[in-house]
Amino acid sequence: MLPDLHLHTSRCGHATGDMEEYIAVARYRGLKSIGFADHVPMYWLPPGERDPALAMAEEELPRYIESVRRLQRANTGLTIYLGIEADYIPGCEDQLRTLLCRYPFDYVLGSVHYLGGWGFDNPDLVQEYTRRDVDELYRQYFQMVQQAARAGLFDVIAHPDLIKKFGYRARMDLRELYEETARACAEGDVCIEVNTAGLRVPAGEIYPSLDFLKLCRRYQVPVTVGSDAHQPHLVAYGWDRARDWLLAAGYRELVVFRERRREVIPL
Repeated sequence: MLPDLHLHTSRCGHATGDMEEYIAVARYRGLKSIGFADHVPMYWLPPGERDPALAMAEEELPRYIESVRRLQRANTGLTIYLGIEADYIPGCEDQLRTLLCRYPFDYVLGSVHYLGGWGFDNPDLVQEYTRRDVDELYRQYFQMVQQAARAGLFDVIAHPDLIKKFGYRARMDLRELYEETARACAEGDVCIEVNTAGLRVPAGEIYPSLDFLKLCRRYQVPVTVGSDAHQPHLVAYGWDRARDWLLAAGYRELVVFRERRREVIPL
């Protein structure tokens, strides 16, 4: 079974279930390794402006890490990695670097959820798409992903074409943006994530698109896999389709991480 390196819990404010529930589902489905990757505190905002429904509170971060460490010791036959998901916010790179260096993460997922302060993947804010030029949104989004890939902060770029989440599709040909982004990942020495959450939303497609993933393969960008589960029953969601997506793109191996060092495993 593919390792699932993108699991959220109730600690991040918009997911449900505790870690033990996710572990139970992973064992039931035959997974040999998983990784928790709850959302890092909203480091770019003053504490009083941080939304507890979007990320864990700052005081929760040490408790999160200790919970994963405890479960690593308690669970035999299942490898549990300590990950974190961190938003890329231009201009706040030093703040994030300082925060990440304090803790012994196995890997850091980098994600882009905001364009100019707009949380474009927030269902409460979806109407904003009707007021924007969708082609321009795609340009802005992929340029931001490219910056994230080159920032030297992340091990993996998570859900790398998240902008398609609500089914708003660019009219323009995206091949140039895809290739620029794949090249940025190669130059930044980051992995790309095959994320099955896109199957559960109006996009109706794995992140990233197959054309994008093929370009990542061409540029020899390593790959990880995550369900982005926000409920325990979603662990390993769409795993057969994820494997097919990877094989169709030409991948034959994946990576996992230990203390931010890659370990290659066969697909």
